Amino acid sequence: MKAVRVELGDRSYNIYIKAGILREAGKYIRDLNLNKKVFIVTNPKVGGLYLKELIKYLKEYDLVPMIAEVPDGEEYKSLQDASHLYDQMISFKLDRSTPVIALGGGVIGDLAGFVAATFMRGLPLVQVPTTLLAQVDSSVGGKVAVNHSQAKNMIGSFYQPKVVIIDVNLLQTLEERELRSGLSEVIKYGVIKDKELFEVLKKNISKIKELDQDCLEEVIAKSCQIKAEIISQDEREKDLRAILNYGHTVGHAIEAVTKYGKYRHGEAIAIGMMVESNLSVELGLFSKEGVKEQEWLFQEAGLKVNFKGIDLSLIMEAMRLDKKKLGEKLRFILPLEIGKVLIKEYNDEKIIKKVIRRQEEN
Repeated sequence: MKAVRVELGDRSYNIYIKAGILREAGKYIRDLNLNKKVFIVTNPKVGGLYLKELIKYLKEYDLVPMIAEVPDGEEYKSLQDASHLYDQMISFKLDRSTPVIALGGGVIGDLAGFVAATFMRGLPLVQVPTTLLAQVDSSVGGKVAVNHSQAKNMIGSFYQPKVVIIDVNLLQTLEERELRSGLSEVIKYGVIKDKELFEVLKKNISKIKELDQDCLEEVIAKSCQIKAEIISQDEREKDLRAILNYGHTVGHAIEAVTKYGKYRHGEAIAIGMMVESNLSVELGLFSKEGVKEQEWLFQEAGLKVNFKGIDLSLIMEAMRLDKKKLGEKLRFILPLEIGKVLIKEYNDEKIIKKVIRRQEEN
């Protein structure tokens, strides 16, 4: 087993990573010394695969599961669906010591985290991520949110989990497209902070796509370690944590403009990373060879880095709603070399449009 510690004083927590660790979930949750009643949020797809198993493991430790299912899809990460969960939480008579267990991918983790943060001013949160993207990114770090029709993750908070339980075996049932989407975020960690991880990915990308257990545990643990180190220094994204948004300024805009339906999160972020890499080249900060290295790795991971059929003016408009911007200036994360990036506020619309167009399919 690999364990990563997120150091945040009295809100510190552990991330446990191991094949088959789901069967130990009851132990880790019981050890939190909370209410025996637990509230599981999942979707029908994930629930059909793992809910019965999880309930069994929880009951072995005398925990009493209450279940809520949310339809599958980014469009259900909304205030309306949060409200439906509040209704169920009230009907189940939950109290402030009742853990909320998020069993699912990023949508479930964000939505369950949001209701945990806001119901009764805060219930304990346990993340059990079932997608690669959630395992390396959204389940770690405490960002919880729902979407607004005009912008992704616009309504949210910072709310740390009590524990994160990552079972790499759960990726065996993951659709190939979802696996590729998660690989995008792993590649991001290599570019922003860890050249060694980037080289490991270049060497082992085929093994990772084949779900080699050892490779998966290694890259997931390394990704979580990078994020944990950043969050421990800058929990609320005042400076350093912003580098985790590499590719997200353009990527989130693409997701919003396409109503969260056409692109998976990682697919949109891969496009955004290529845009920011090319912007860095345009500003004389990064090499064309570095751009090509990333593009090659995205291709090997099965990720397209071009978009089609989206009005550029709508992308620009969505970027102006970005919550990461400072005043009128957009914020970009620009690579200087593989493993090192720069946070830069920039607003030359002509140049920004130019580099976005490079990723547009003819």
